[in-house]
Amino acid sequence: MRLPRRPRLLVPVTIAVAAIVVLLLIFASIYTDYLWYDSVDFSSVFSTLLVTQIVLFVVGSVLMVGIVGGNMVLAHRTRPMFGPGMFGTPQGADRYRMSLDPHRRLVFLIGMGILTLFTGSSVAGQWKTWLLFVNGTPFGKKDPQFQLDVSFFMFTYPFLRMVLNFLFLAVVLSIIAAAIVHYLYGGFRIQSPGGVHATRAARAHLSVLLGVFVLLKAVAYWLDRYGLVFSERGFVGGASYTDVNAVLPAKGILAVISLICAVIFFAGVIRPGGMFPGVAFGLLVLSAVLIGGVYPALVEQFQVKPNQQGKEEQYIARNITGTREAYGVSDTEITTYDAKGEPQQAEAAKDQTVSGVRLLDPTLVAKTFQQKQRLKGFYDFTDPVDVDRYKGPDGTVSDHLVAVRELTGPPAELDNWINRHLIYTHGYGFVAAPGNKVSSGGLPDFDAKDMPVGGDLVNSTGLKEPRIYFGEHGTDYVIAGGSKEKPLEFDYPENEGTGQVNTSYTGKGGVPLDSFFNRLLYAMKYGEINVLLSSDVNEQSRILYERNPADRVAKVAPFLTLDSDPYPAIVDGRIVWIIDGYTTANEYPYSQSESWGDMIRDAATDPHAIAPQPRDQINYIRNSVKATVDAYDGTVTLYGWDPTDPLLKAWEKSFPGLVQPKDKMSAELLEHVRYPEDMFKVQRHVLSRYHITDARSFYSGQDFWNVPKDPSTDDKADIKQPPYYLSVKMPGAQSATFSLTTTFVPKQGPNLAAFMAVDATPGEGYGKLQILRMTANTTISSPGQVQNTFANRFAGELNLLGLGKAQIRYGNLLTLPFAGGLVYVEPVYVQAPAGSGQEPYPILARVLVMYGDKVGSGDNLGKALEQIFTAETPANQVTPEQKPGQQPEQKPEQKPEQQRTPTDSAALSGLVERAQQAYADAQKALSADPPNWGDYGKAQQALKEALDELNRMQVSLPPASPTATAEPSSSASPSVSPSPVPTG
Repeated sequence: MRLPRRPRLLVPVTIAVAAIVVLLLIFASIYTDYLWYDSVDFSSVFSTLLVTQIVLFVVGSVLMVGIVGGNMVLAHRTRPMFGPGMFGTPQGADRYRMSLDPHRRLVFLIGMGILTLFTGSSVAGQWKTWLLFVNGTPFGKKDPQFQLDVSFFMFTYPFLRMVLNFLFLAVVLSIIAAAIVHYLYGGFRIQSPGGVHATRAARAHLSVLLGVFVLLKAVAYWLDRYGLVFSERGFVGGASYTDVNAVLPAKGILAVISLICAVIFFAGVIRPGGMFPGVAFGLLVLSAVLIGGVYPALVEQFQVKPNQQGKEEQYIARNITGTREAYGVSDTEITTYDAKGEPQQAEAAKDQTVSGVRLLDPTLVAKTFQQKQRLKGFYDFTDPVDVDRYKGPDGTVSDHLVAVRELTGPPAELDNWINRHLIYTHGYGFVAAPGNKVSSGGLPDFDAKDMPVGGDLVNSTGLKEPRIYFGEHGTDYVIAGGSKEKPLEFDYPENEGTGQVNTSYTGKGGVPLDSFFNRLLYAMKYGEINVLLSSDVNEQSRILYERNPADRVAKVAPFLTLDSDPYPAIVDGRIVWIIDGYTTANEYPYSQSESWGDMIRDAATDPHAIAPQPRDQINYIRNSVKATVDAYDGTVTLYGWDPTDPLLKAWEKSFPGLVQPKDKMSAELLEHVRYPEDMFKVQRHVLSRYHITDARSFYSGQDFWNVPKDPSTDDKADIKQPPYYLSVKMPGAQSATFSLTTTFVPKQGPNLAAFMAVDATPGEGYGKLQILRMTANTTISSPGQVQNTFANRFAGELNLLGLGKAQIRYGNLLTLPFAGGLVYVEPVYVQAPAGSGQEPYPILARVLVMYGDKVGSGDNLGKALEQIFTAETPANQVTPEQKPGQQPEQKPEQKPEQQRTPTDSAALSGLVERAQQAYADAQKALSADPPNWGDYGKAQQALKEALDELNRMQVSLPPASPTATAEPSSSASPSVSPSPVPTG
């Protein structure tokens, strides 16, 4: 029974409509992509990518279809003249053939279409390999094994591998497809007894295909020889003793054997029977097992392992040289540092390196930024905030904590399409505070703050445009502009009253929605009909998307690996995001391959929270590009920071005009460029082992280092301490420079092994890596030991700060060389309990300092330094017999039989009560809404006076008898230890 005409037409019409919709969506996606690239003036990038991928898609799919489809057609045309019955083809094959034959052309076209789609997409995805191959630039360095320029391994070898893999796949698919066609149409049959019976044409066809496969295998064996420079067989990466002396000749022999076997397979065309192909296959397998597998294993087991240090020495040396060159650490300066300075000979108060050290921890203070400068609940700051440097009113440059006030979206109860995309479109304002200053209440001393933006820093930098349309929270699209007469976009709340100031976007960012066609395309792209129908979207509107700075740079330069920490800066009166871009590879000969994520992961960075990178395993890196993104109009600018990098040169040939020369950077932008943090993390990971340049010492590994665990975290996990931006004066330097610093501890051992810094300020010394290696006969406390000493030595004082539910939080433990030794500085914060009317945030309450065996504490850095570097002020000292973190033994001058009197105990108890009352007053001031900072400052001063008097009293008191302990007035508060409590 035939279906009525309408139902029969329904299926093809439905398919046609679905195909049209899919094609429209694809067109909308591609065309809006073009509009985006055109809006940032990088349409050449779009065209280069599109043309390259289309050409690769077409070439790859045509070659694959031509090879596979051609072999299928050949197999069909050479089918037996008398049909499949000549061999008595099995009934199953007959049934398949009879079912397939009427639809043979349709099935063939569908199969080729699927093959075209998958093959073309796969080949198009290799556009980076192709562009680097055709635009490769010589490195000017040769590998130590084959004496070939490094560019062969970086650019040519990956392309040859890609072509070889493509041909292998094509031949394998051709063998399978041809065998199926021959089987269905009687070219061969499998029967018992007698084995396989095939026609001459089928046998010749399959013999040629197998011969081509083996011929490709010969080429692969020969190419494998060059791939040995990436071998992981030996003690380190790169060709090892076994690779060079066993695997390398074995690959050559196997290539020759494969070539012979290919000739034997080709001989099957004119020689009937399966003896020759069988011999060839057996020879190929046997030689691969014996020559390619067994022989290298015997050499490794019986020659190398018993004498590994001597056998591998030459190849370890190659790996050391290659790794240091590839990661850019070959010029690292390593000097021996005794780190035993004399406090009496140093004037810390007059040295800006120490007295001006950054106290505010970017991670902890982020919460304080949020509470004090968020102002409205729909604003937020990145966590952690960033570190940069700015000039103060006196003209001196100091480290600053900086952030921008970004919009997170409308309030939850007002979250609708209009508010989310048309009204709440942008953040507002730049917030900054000097890293070495706090207010009287322990809060950041903001010099850029509030809405509208004000402060000394804003005035000195001449900030003209404080609006943030492009930022790290900008993940959704917004439509800005619209009516200039009746501005719709929320700008900032009025200073008085409950109103708001509105604005309308006037920048050049985004794509104009000045036509019905554009609005239709974006309505399709986002599946939102309001883009097309809303009366608030007009000819003056612009749609802004891809608003995250890192996403914009990644889209413009998809070949770059990006730093995980974009940071804002005021440059030429505008807020711009500065992002470091790296050229990375995993094909540098003899360089050790490492995981990018593992190398940059520490207490401050979670690679899972950042944008996915092009590759994870790398063995080559250069900070080749500095990128900027304007926070108002989204303009992306790329500057070639390392013009000598051959990888960057290759990409510049691929995308002409994409990267501007470094001398185009303005002087003000250069003031805010810094050495990138992720690059430094990668290099410190490499230098933890590759500071050793002697192959024998490297093999023993006795002097390998580790990055210490972050001592300020309570997490039991082994999380590395992050590097810190600091102004550091290295030994022998004339002045301090803005630097990135870290420390090392021995692979096995708790003490400090080395201090490392890099000059992060553009100039003559920029990028210079310096390591101060501690002498072998000097015991210097590591960050973990210093943290332990601080926690134990000042337990009483910190316990008083944390009475009740308040939380004590340790800030970043900073290390810097000073006066022949090392100074450790750690801020300590107090965080109010939750439930006080707003979210708790940390307030700087103490500064702890250690230099050599002396430790000090104060409510500011100056007072803590006085305890160590002023001769008249006694300082706590760690005795040589004292174990790290152990409380010093009390040695009072009074006679052992002397005991405390009841009057002494009563006075001590009274002081404890005063301290507890002062703390309670401070908590009450914090709990007020808004907090009463005047009363809080008075309470803190009263607490300090009580602690000072308690300290003096306990130092002068005789030892307490077991029954003469001081009891606190409140049972809810912890008792105070009778050990001395330092002043401050």
